Amino acid sequence: MTITRQDPEAIRALQGLEDGRSSVRLRSALAVGTTPDPRFVGKLVERCAIEPEFFVRDMLTWALTRHPVSMTLPELLREVRSERTQARSQALHTLSKIGDRQAWPAITRTLLSDADDEVARTAWRAAVVLVPEGEESALATVLVTQLGRGERETQLSLSRALVALGEASVPALRSATTAPDPGMRAHALATQRLLRDPDTGFEFAIEEAKRVVALGGSGREGQ
Repeated sequence: MTITRQDPEAIRALQGLEDGRSSVRLRSALAVGTTPDPRFVGKLVERCAIEPEFFVRDMLTWALTRHPVSMTLPELLREVRSERTQARSQALHTLSKIGDRQAWPAITRTLLSDADDEVARTAWRAAVVLVPEGEESALATVLVTQLGRGERETQLSLSRALVALGEASVPALRSATTAPDPGMRAHALATQRLLRDPDTGFEFAIEEAKRVVALGGSGREGQ
């Protein structure tokens, strides 16, 4: 990125993105998004990887969505392969907001099973947005391998992703209800319940599913 001394507005915005005050960084990201400038794409992506404040990161993502996909996509695709977990997570989040399916090949099985829960959760959300028509069942087959992992928030994110895939997730979930791992079986049953009745609370669904598994049932007795 080349910014000359005769470009004071751009210089101020660039400096603002690195200011120690989150309020200044937020205003700078808003300014860059309000008046998109291709020279800032690299800096916005770079800042996403290290920005500590959620609201500022969200504004950085918004600013990136205001720029041409032809400029943001290559930068973001590099970031999803970063060793820095926040870089991967925020790049995936931004790709989901942009919604361009050219990014689909970057949503690999490795990302969908990332060791970091936040990265994996963001990858699940992005995958549901970016999956091409006809590949939903294959995506569901990968997603069910993650059933039972993490705490409630992580499990709820995965259930929401599978529910968002609709009927395409039914065969994979049915298969998961007979998995050797009881945590996976319970999570599969809870997700099936949410798919049938979206108004069911996740806490109720997962506790009910755990009782079924503890009693040796598969949840399919009445089906």
